Amino acid sequence: MHYTGTIWRPPYEAHSLLLEVTAGCTHHKCKFCTLYADLPFQFKMSPLSDIEDDLKEMKMQLELFKNNTISRTFLTGANPFVLKTSRLIEIAKMIHKYFPHNKTIGCFSRITDISLKTDEELLELRQLGYHGLTIGIETGDNEALKFMNKGYTSEDIIIQCKRLEKVGIDYNFFYLTGISGAGKGEKSARATAQVCNQLCPKIITTNMLTVYKNSELYNEMQKGNWKEETEIEKYKELKILVKHLNITVCFGALGASNAIPIQCTLPNDKQEILSLLDKIIKNVDECELKNYRKNLHHL
Repeated sequence: MHYTGTIWRPPYEAHSLLLEVTAGCTHHKCKFCTLYADLPFQFKMSPLSDIEDDLKEMKMQLELFKNNTISRTFLTGANPFVLKTSRLIEIAKMIHKYFPHNKTIGCFSRITDISLKTDEELLELRQLGYHGLTIGIETGDNEALKFMNKGYTSEDIIIQCKRLEKVGIDYNFFYLTGISGAGKGEKSARATAQVCNQLCPKIITTNMLTVYKNSELYNEMQKGNWKEETEIEKYKELKILVKHLNITVCFGALGASNAIPIQCTLPNDKQEILSLLDKIIKNVDECELKNYRKNLHHL
């Protein structure tokens, strides 16, 4: 299989076939991000021949174990949905050729990737199985989005995700706890809840911001342009987000950046999770959480 650098996938894609179609990120400007620092380039598109070779290899491996039950494929890379619709169609047809029982195809997408496609193209991609995109919206706080160079606004999130809903493409969100900085966590949480409450994400996964020395954000901190939240502040922010979400959604804080795993369904488990967050805020030591963050060498 062709895999370039560290391969990132959401926790809920653990049972999907991981197929590399891109490597790196087309944007590569977010101040906090170091996920693709191990790549010598910004973005690479896999040759179709490599993609087909990987599908052949996986098919052969599964046949050895008398198993051909792949039902979902996750395309790897920072934002494969940026690819032209014609390319995504070719990839989908190739997947269906080798795995005719494959039902859905997921990948990471930036909000700006969706805007590149017409409604007709989105519908065609849905009909070919593209479903369950994962989008790192990070926050609904426009000030933070601008400072971090995300390249879109909260209004863009709403517009583009409603277009996905229109054609029946499900999507999931990543929220980055702490992105707005010290003293602004409540603002970020409330703004994000306001965005999400207008939409229908199936899953909201939260990651806690970890600032690494090789990030542009670290340099901003050294200049005094941005200050990091305390670990307890991050949990207070998370509590406000959960409190103000009024949609039915699977909610989780499961990645390595979260010292204490959380998983629930909202609104059913809201009071239980709010109580858990209260206990963390009141009883867990800031130094203990800070030590966890300090020793998190990589996400």
